Amino acid sequence: MIRVKTNDEKLDVLVPRIQYFLTHDTVDFDIMGKKVHGYRSPDAPSLWIRDHSDMMRGAKYFDPDMKSAVEYFASMQNDEGWILDYVTMFPEKLPGERENWIKHVRVPVEADVEYRFIKAIKIAWEVTGDDEWVYQLLPKMEKAINYITTNEYRWDIKSQLVKRALTIDTWDFDYTAGRHNWLNFNFSPYTFWGIMHGDNSGYYEAIKTLAFFFEYFNNIEKANYYYEMAEGIKERANILCFNGRFYTHHVPITPRKIEGIDESLQLSLSNPMDINRGMATHDIAVSIIKEYQERLKNNKSFAEWYSIDPPYPKGIFGDEKIVEGAYCNGGIMPLVGGELALAAFYHGFEKYGVETLYKYSDLTKDNETYLWYFPDGTKSSIDNSTSPDALPTDGWGSSAMLMALVEGLLGIKENFKKYESVFLSPKLKSANIKNAEIMVEYEASKSKCGYNYEEKDDKLVIQMTSSHKEINAHIYTENKCKKVLVDGKEIQFNNVMIENSNYVDFKLIDSSNSKIELFY
Repeated sequence: MIRVKTNDEKLDVLVPRIQYFLTHDTVDFDIMGKKVHGYRSPDAPSLWIRDHSDMMRGAKYFDPDMKSAVEYFASMQNDEGWILDYVTMFPEKLPGERENWIKHVRVPVEADVEYRFIKAIKIAWEVTGDDEWVYQLLPKMEKAINYITTNEYRWDIKSQLVKRALTIDTWDFDYTAGRHNWLNFNFSPYTFWGIMHGDNSGYYEAIKTLAFFFEYFNNIEKANYYYEMAEGIKERANILCFNGRFYTHHVPITPRKIEGIDESLQLSLSNPMDINRGMATHDIAVSIIKEYQERLKNNKSFAEWYSIDPPYPKGIFGDEKIVEGAYCNGGIMPLVGGELALAAFYHGFEKYGVETLYKYSDLTKDNETYLWYFPDGTKSSIDNSTSPDALPTDGWGSSAMLMALVEGLLGIKENFKKYESVFLSPKLKSANIKNAEIMVEYEASKSKCGYNYEEKDDKLVIQMTSSHKEINAHIYTENKCKKVLVDGKEIQFNNVMIENSNYVDFKLIDSSNSKIELFY
């Protein structure tokens, strides 16, 4: 459950609208007596761990079942440690295929599946707080990471980074240099290998998650081992992949020259995700955000949420539908916009984050949202994509936008589990909101965090309406703070600048329905 009352219609409407989208994206399978509930891809009626793990970020507020899909993918992990991409019981190759068999698929060129699996486990644990459940999954997570960091098709020994075939960012078909006119999903002697930044930011976050769980369960030796591994990936990826403006799309291992495109200019969709996963330093994050702002000024597109920009020449990935500006080849994706907005909120570009939420609110005013749009605003469809479906209720992008709203603008972010520890960073002033009533709650555990917000001439009052063991506050104020009172008692605080934005930082312990007053 999420309750947002700000009297800003464009923002208030986003919660019920996105909830509507997500409730139309669920998929339920009975797999040999095992009930599996999850969130489907907007362009195919199958349950992909990649889509599901991202959509969990929005679904966790409305759905009581955060575990069954994760448990199923865990149960199907093979001995090497790799995880399936998806499971389905629907015929996929219509009209020819009609069999409703159970189909499990791993796309070989995909290098991102294992980190998405670990991300899904972390979200389910944060929501439910089920320690025993996550403890039983620790070996699965460790096996997945060991697979990625040792397998010849996943790990580049020279750079000590995750590698993949030349796909468009995190997508699942690769460049074949025109050897055939169909999409290729498998390795061959001709595979063009390289390092893609988004894989490495995903594994940076996932390995840190694994280290956190080992530390939580008092295995300090393994925790330190994986923390060190994660930091090594971050350091090496930032050196190799950041080009001074943004992360280079795909740093070659196999030499290549693709006619008709300057690959050094390509800004790909994982860039804002790299920020939110923590791989980008603040300076790198600022550079990336400014790059998106510049491309919005200079390019003829209704939004700067590019899957990749500039796109590849049409047809070079084996399908004539993959033209410039279509799908993952330059299509405009709300998924990117949501991640970009969240990054903006946390790196000193708060008003840019608000503008992005407004743009999405306008885009979805007819209660429709799509995985991608052409730059001129034309919606994706089955006819103009390689996909078997094109739902008008894209949960992938809408859940990213909801994350930007809740964690970014409203500033309620999980810092542990079940909101026992909260990172509280409301930025409502950046949207010129003076009064608000906010409450967010996990459906599975009924754990919640909420506050009433009131901006006056000389002070800001935040009345917490929920209890927490700990609050780490980082509150956007524009003006420097002179005094902070909590339940009438003065406390210590710090004024902190993030770019040109002023924040007030302080920490509260055993904070039950506290009244926070900030004086300017």
